[in-house]
Amino acid sequence: MINNDVLRRVRYALDLNDQAMIDIFALGDTEISRDDLLNVLKKDNQEDYVELDNQLMDAFLKGLIIYKRGKLDEQPGQVKKPSVPVTNNSILKKLRIALNFKEDDMLNTWKLADFEISKGELSAFSRQKGHKNYRECGDQILRNFLQGLTIHFRNPSE
Repeated sequence: MINNDVLRRVRYALDLNDQAMIDIFALGDTEISRDDLLNVLKKDNQEDYVELDNQLMDAFLKGLIIYKRGKLDEQPGQVKKPSVPVTNNSILKKLRIALNFKEDDMLNTWKLADFEISKGELSAFSRQKGHKNYRECGDQILRNFLQGLTIHFRNPSE
């Protein structure tokens, strides 16, 4: 899925304003101006559209985790994990962490969007790429999850 589209959908679902978005990027160790933010939030057919690269998307997702859950205290002697490439699978994992969703929360989010996946499929999205049960998270699956998030946070009565 296009990073700009993911960013717009997450912003809408979580009802984040411009300043909150700038703060989230800052928590991910990236400074972004309001004008730059507005340009990455534009659709690709609009003037001044700027493509959101993987590095900025990763910074946003890391910042979102800190924004929602707080900064994790580093333990002495703990080895810092290398950053994983931004894929639909990693976006899904980081959204799950940021929102503190359990397996049932994830499955219910898809149900809100009238999309069903099994526990096994969900588990396969979280596996390492070389694992025999690993499965790529397709655009449709991520899109439906983001739609379910919007329903979950914007229409809590349902």
